[in-house]
Amino acid sequence: MSETIVDLAKAGKLNAISCMTGMPGWHEDSLLLRTVPPHVQIGLHLTLTGERPLTPMPELAPRGVLPDINTLQRRAARWNLPFGEIADEIRAQFAAFVQAMGRAPDFVDGHQHAHALPGIREIVLAEVACRAPQSWVRACSDRLSSMVQRPFLGKAIGSSFHTRGFRRAAAAYGIATNDSFGGHYDFARDYAGLFHRFLRGGRGMHLVMCHPGAGTRADDTIAGARCREAETLIKLPIADMAARAGMAFPGRAEGRRGSVARRSEGQFHCAAAHVAAASGRAAG
Repeated sequence: MSETIVDLAKAGKLNAISCMTGMPGWHEDSLLLRTVPPHVQIGLHLTLTGERPLTPMPELAPRGVLPDINTLQRRAARWNLPFGEIADEIRAQFAAFVQAMGRAPDFVDGHQHAHALPGIREIVLAEVACRAPQSWVRACSDRLSSMVQRPFLGKAIGSSFHTRGFRRAAAAYGIATNDSFGGHYDFARDYAGLFHRFLRGGRGMHLVMCHPGAGTRADDTIAGARCREAETLIKLPIADMAARAGMAFPGRAEGRRGSVARRSEGQFHCAAAHVAAASGRAAG
């Protein structure tokens, strides 16, 4: 999966890559990131669901595996979480990124959007403000008027509902976010036929999540979708599509890493999760 993502970035099809630093292959795969063009943003994909944590978490992961997203959402809604354990795990994942990359991440997001859940978001934003104040964080919500223009409205509304208030919380810490967010679909549909719809209703810094990969893992439940996404992205004239939607797709001409966080009007960013993903679960 990591090689596929890096190849797409080199081809100018992705301009943001999100990294799961708790995965066993992280340090080896982080070496691949040294070969991507300098405009490509490298971010931290905080992982609090479905994987093995880096730190002991006897309450949240008593059997050594983090809970599924539905369990985490229910507990977050009741503020019934071991926030001390979560804070230690988030710090460990930050430290693993810095150890491998020698710098702070350009942005921070989360597997299955867990970084933006109530209670967890406060920990994440405090750590970003301390460790990576120039970074931006992924907001997973959008205006209803924008979401209705894109596919799979129900999934988009669900993401917005569970993470409502996140932009306001980030602003209180002085942390930037993307202005709009797309990319929801069911992993079974024609990705090539859907992609242009992900750009509809975008404003400011518009972020589209994607999940490309080689699809070689036997336990990967969305292996077919990963292959279709990779095959589609390499063929699509993404910069031209963004221009037709009234947006610029920052690419090789933009030069220095860090340009994504300058929230100029009409930017579009295609972010892939994840480098060093060892799980067969859906990215997000």
